[in-house]
Amino acid sequence: MKIALDPYMHRHLSLPDLCRKTAELGYEYLELSPREDFLPWWVRPRAHKERIAEFKKALSDHDLQLASLLPMYRWASPHEDERRAAVNYWKEAIQVAVEMGCTTMNSEFGRGPSPDRGHKVSCCGGVHSHESSEAAWWRSMEELVPILESEGVTLNVEPHPEDWCETLHPALDMLKTIGSDNVKFLYCTPHTFYFGDDMQAMIAEAGSMIAHVHIADTYNHKASSGLRYIVNPPGAKVTVHQHMDMHQGEIDWDQFFGALAKTGFDGIVTACVFGWEERADESGRFMRQEIQAYVDKYFR
Repeated sequence: MKIALDPYMHRHLSLPDLCRKTAELGYEYLELSPREDFLPWWVRPRAHKERIAEFKKALSDHDLQLASLLPMYRWASPHEDERRAAVNYWKEAIQVAVEMGCTTMNSEFGRGPSPDRGHKVSCCGGVHSHESSEAAWWRSMEELVPILESEGVTLNVEPHPEDWCETLHPALDMLKTIGSDNVKFLYCTPHTFYFGDDMQAMIAEAGSMIAHVHIADTYNHKASSGLRYIVNPPGAKVTVHQHMDMHQGEIDWDQFFGALAKTGFDGIVTACVFGWEERADESGRFMRQEIQAYVDKYFR
C-alpha cells in the first residue's frame, strides 16, 4: 500500500522544494495534482524535458516515488474541438507518466464543456445534456484505453460533485463496461455523501475495482433535513463539499477502513486536504500519522 500526499496546498513551491516538503512531512509517495508548471488545468502539459529531469532528480534526492499523476482535461465535452484537444493532451500526459516511470494516473469524469461556451445552467453547461457529455467521454475512452494498455498505465477515475457523473452508479457500471484491467475506480471519501447513503455497502460493491482512495473529511450535506447548509435564495442550485482533516467532518473512519480492508485493497491512499492552506504543514503531518494508524489497525 502507498500512502501519498496530494500537495495542492503547497503548489506555490517549485518542484524540487515540493519534493523536499513532502519528505519533511513524512511521506514516501507523492500524487501530483494539476499545477501550472507541469500538468495545468484544462490546457496542454507544460512538462518539457528539462522540467521532467528536474522533477525526477528531486524525487530521487528526497527518496520519494511518484504514486500518481492527476490530469484534468475536458474529455467529456460535447464540443468536438474541446474534446479533441483534451484527448491530445491526455496522450501527452500519458507519455509524461511513462517518462516519469509512473504507472498510475487518476482523474474525474469531468464537468462537460467549458462554462465559457454558454450560460451554465447545469453541470454540463448551456443546452448540453448529461447524455451528450457521457457520449463524448465514451469516444475519448475508446481512443485512450488502448494507449493506457499498451503503455502499462492504470487510470483510476472518480465521480465528482457537479460532474455529469457524481454518484457511485453509473460510475462503477461504466468503468466495468470498459472491461480493462487498466481502468479502475477511485473512491474519494469527501464525496461519499454524493456517492450514496451507505458507505460500507458502496465499498463492498465496488470491491476490487477500488485501486485508489482519497482521504479527507466532509459534512453530510443531506443531513438535518437537508439544512446542514442554508443557501440563499432558497432553492438555489449549488454543490458543496469539503476536503478537511480527518475527524473534522462526519465520515466514520472505522467503517471506511474496515470496509476497505475487507475488499483486499492494496493500492494508493492519498491525503487530499485542501481547506486550510495556512496550516498545510500541520495538516500534512497529521494526515500521514492518522492514515497510518488506521492502516495498521485494519490491514495488519
